[in-house]
Amino acid sequence: MNWKDTYATWKNQATLESSLKQELAASAGDDATLEDAFYQPMEFGTAGMRGVLGPGINRMNIYTVRQATEGLATFMDTLDADVKERGVAISFDSRHHSEDFAHESARVLGEHGIKSFVFESLRPTPELSFTVRHLHTYAGIMITASHNPKQYNGYKIYGEDGGQMPPKESDLITSYIRKVTDLFAIKVADEAQLLANKTMTIIGDDVDQAYLAKVKTVNINQKLIDEVGKNMKLVFTPLHGTGRMLGEKALRNAGFKNFSVVKEQAVADPEFSTVKFPNPEFPEAFKMAIDLGKKEGADVLIAVDPDADRLGTAVRQPNGEYVLLTGNQIAALLLHYILQANKDAGTLPANAAAVKSIVSSEFATKVAASYHVAMINVLTGFKYIAEQIEHFQETGEHTYMFGFEESYGYLIKPFVHDKDAIQTTVLLAEVAAYYKQQGKNLYDGLQELFAEYGYFREKTTSEEFDGVGGGDKITALMTKFRNEAPVDFAGYEVVSTEDFASQTETFADGHTAPIALPTANVLKYKLKDGTWIAIRPSGTEPKIKFYIGTLGDSLDEANSKLDQFDQAIQAFIKE
Repeated sequence: MNWKDTYATWKNQATLESSLKQELAASAGDDATLEDAFYQPMEFGTAGMRGVLGPGINRMNIYTVRQATEGLATFMDTLDADVKERGVAISFDSRHHSEDFAHESARVLGEHGIKSFVFESLRPTPELSFTVRHLHTYAGIMITASHNPKQYNGYKIYGEDGGQMPPKESDLITSYIRKVTDLFAIKVADEAQLLANKTMTIIGDDVDQAYLAKVKTVNINQKLIDEVGKNMKLVFTPLHGTGRMLGEKALRNAGFKNFSVVKEQAVADPEFSTVKFPNPEFPEAFKMAIDLGKKEGADVLIAVDPDADRLGTAVRQPNGEYVLLTGNQIAALLLHYILQANKDAGTLPANAAAVKSIVSSEFATKVAASYHVAMINVLTGFKYIAEQIEHFQETGEHTYMFGFEESYGYLIKPFVHDKDAIQTTVLLAEVAAYYKQQGKNLYDGLQELFAEYGYFREKTTSEEFDGVGGGDKITALMTKFRNEAPVDFAGYEVVSTEDFASQTETFADGHTAPIALPTANVLKYKLKDGTWIAIRPSGTEPKIKFYIGTLGDSLDEANSKLDQFDQAIQAFIKE
């Protein structure tokens, strides 16, 4: 069927949920909007699905959520009987319809006789990852659109290790999802009956307490917190999301008593009424935290995104203003502290290792090397970091110390197998106390690392292509970079090109070498001066992303090179 036929099916569907029916009626005659909503099904990849809320097969609604869950349930039907008994843990964030989508998922699973364990109210993504492991469920579902604007929602599936489903299982689930062609024929069980026969269980404080007990183990130097951290002034904001309850409790449990919460942003608000983008990597997300920080003289501000898996920070300067740190800079500070504190305590393992994505800074790699700690590079997606953790535990080859992605995601302790802003909040506060004890702050600490390891600077930009034809434009850009391979950027020679789709690194003289990582639609250029440039389509948004990592003898030089490379990329795109 073409999009008009699919639209007609929805329009004439007698059982269509009333609010969706109203939205369809309001869009009548707007062919551009309707075509985008109905021209193709929502993409379901290894990161799940994410999209705009509304009616249509290319929108987030109860019917596309049921379709995704039916795919998971049908897949679980093919497995051993104990899988259904172990069941699926389900959590959700503060967005519009998140709770509805969570309960609809449980109803679909229940129709298949699959147990579900659903949180009583909103909870962070990292706690869902923990819950899968804690309750030994077969899978997990997290309803969230992470840091996207208010009109979005999303659906992520987690495997039994607590990490997002790896590609093999995800591809199988996707194949089952695609077989569900009649979204209105998916059967759902009665929730009251599911609760009565214990096929559906509501969970809450008992799991919270188990998670918080593990978070209590994240801090390294309790004496430092007791002497300095307890009086250090912090400001914390959950940006209207899930992070408030666990974030506050985790800080108090660790011994940080002198912190304030941005009360206007402590409300779980699906409209995100005080921020346009609830994303802690954006300066505007810190506006209210900065205002409160100035009022109270806070040393450090910490913001977590709505599902509390990403964290950003701002540091008070001597003039009273605040400077934001990048995700890569936060990672370098965290890793340096973890390694130094463990070294001082005599607890740094001989086989210690950290893990990062291929588009993250080499700054942390340099830090790790100075402590004789291995740095393992993986594809973008925290599931690949989770795979390394599992590998370390199975083989004993390494002891996991830290993992991160440049997009403000970090994991300290592997009782969670996804990025965890709650863990990171308490450790970053400890790092701030470490520098405060020396009469310094986190920004001063960063300058010390620059002086020791070099002036690393990174930048991520993106081109967005919404709507019909957006995917084709992204594909065309990737094809252009492959077929018209640049030999230099801003006059700096490309010495090798890594194509993760073909798993081949090609050098300037023409010889090649294999890449020992899974296939991915990513290109990475290594330049003669040590700069690297990577290009990849986003796995969850209609964007193509460009990453630059460079190094200078000074911060000014590194920043200047960043601008040059950014301009060179834009020039190549427009040629």
